[in-house]
Amino acid sequence: MSQELRVTEKAGKTVEEAISTALAELGLTREEAEIEILEEPSKGIFGLIGSRPARVRVKEKLQPDKVACQFLQEVLRAMQIAAEVKVNKENEGFYISFYGKDLGILIGRRGETLDALQYLVNLAVNRRLEEKVKIFLDVEEYRRRREETLIKLAQRLSDKVKRTKKHIVLEPMNSLERRVIHTALQNDPAVYTFSQGNEPYRKVVISPRK
Repeated sequence: MSQELRVTEKAGKTVEEAISTALAELGLTREEAEIEILEEPSKGIFGLIGSRPARVRVKEKLQPDKVACQFLQEVLRAMQIAAEVKVNKENEGFYISFYGKDLGILIGRRGETLDALQYLVNLAVNRRLEEKVKIFLDVEEYRRRREETLIKLAQRLSDKVKRTKKHIVLEPMNSLERRVIHTALQNDPAVYTFSQGNEPYRKVVISPRK
């Protein structure tokens, strides 16, 4: 699996003209291309004899989202799953969502399959880049719904800790889900949270403040 990077060389009366011609041919913006000036224009003797145009080489930059989508499409084909893939670019990285029927297999038990796939696609993308990017995967907004469920759980258990004055140990969670619990209760003056145990059995503990 690899993204085919297009490249072209163009000439023009000026460097800018040559670059514009090359970008237009590839259908790229300057941000999407690597530009190399091969030769500056020369007017030659008396501006006529031996004059040379400017020459440039323009190459398409590696697009992380394209690499990720190619990798994921191969995974979907191998699993014989039909799904629509949508990509959104945000400050933290690229958010890729799957939409379709019977996609529970991509989520797995409590998101374990989705987490594993997210780990693999990040490896596949970042091994080809100089600057690392983050790829986040979701299926039919599963992560958003799961986050809402965890926040409600945190609030309910926090109330129980306040009533009983006893700490509560939650079931094992991955680091992302533990962070949701910690964040949900970080401003609660009556309780505090911490994690204990080793992966993959690390758990969040909610305790009363003394």
